[in-house]
Amino acid sequence: TIGFGGRMVTEECPAAILVLIVQNIVGLVINAIMLGCIFMKTSQAHRRAETLIFSKHAVIALREGKLCFMLRVGDLRKSMIISATIRMQVVKKTASLEGEVVPLNQIDIQMENPVGGNSIFLVSPLIIYHVIDKNSPLYDISPLNLHHHEDLEIIVILEGVVETTGITTQARTSYLADEILWGQRFVPIVAEEDGRYSVDYSKFGNTVKVPTPSCTARQLEEDKSIMDTMQLSPKGTIRKRSVKLKPKFTIS
Repeated sequence: TIGFGGRMVTEECPAAILVLIVQNIVGLVINAIMLGCIFMKTSQAHRRAETLIFSKHAVIALREGKLCFMLRVGDLRKSMIISATIRMQVVKKTASLEGEVVPLNQIDIQMENPVGGNSIFLVSPLIIYHVIDKNSPLYDISPLNLHHHEDLEIIVILEGVVETTGITTQARTSYLADEILWGQRFVPIVAEEDGRYSVDYSKFGNTVKVPTPSCTARQLEEDKSIMDTMQLSPKGTIRKRSVKLKPKFTIS
C-alpha cells in the first residue's frame, strides 16, 4: 500500500521506491489516455456537422400545381444521423399595425418532405420544400420583386444524433434573396444500377430551368387562368453548380 497500515516503503528498500515511481507514472499515463479518448469522442460533433451539406442555392418552382420553395440536403458519410429533424425560419424586417418596427422578426414556416413532418430519414439526399400558400411569408413575392427584399433571409437548421457517439449535432445554412433561383428545380442525382442505388454528388447543386409563372403565389391562387395560359416547354437548360464533393456514394 501507499503509506497506509504498518508497512510502508522506506529508504532502505530502493527497489520498492523504484516500483512505486513506475506505478505512479504508468497510472498517470493511463488516466491521460482515457481522458484524451473521452475528449476526442465528445468533440467530434462539429466535425460530423461538416459532412451534412446543403445546396448552394434554393429554388422556387411549381410542384403539384403550387409554387414551392425548395432546397436539397444530404449526408456525405455512410453512418446514419438518428432522429434527424429539419426546420426553417424566415428572418426579415417587419412592422406591426401599431407602427412598431421589428428589424429581425423570426417566422417559422411549415415544410413538406417525403417522410412527412419535420423528421427526415437521410439515407440519400432529399429535397425539402415549403408550399407557398396564404400562411407563408413568401406569399407576395414574385421574381420581379424578389431581389428587392434585401433584408430577407431564410435559415435552415438540421439537427440529429450521431450514430457512433450518441451526441447531438447541428448543421445550419441560410439563403438570401440573391441565392434563391426562380423557375428552376434540382436535377435528379439518384440512379439505379444493377439493383443498387447510387448517388452522384457531383450534381448535388445542379439545377434546370422549368416553366414557372412569373407572378406571386397570391396571384396564382386568385387567377387560375395563369396556369392555362402559361406556355409549357418540354426541355430546360441545366445550370451547373461547382461543388467539391465526393463523386459517388452507393447504397446497397
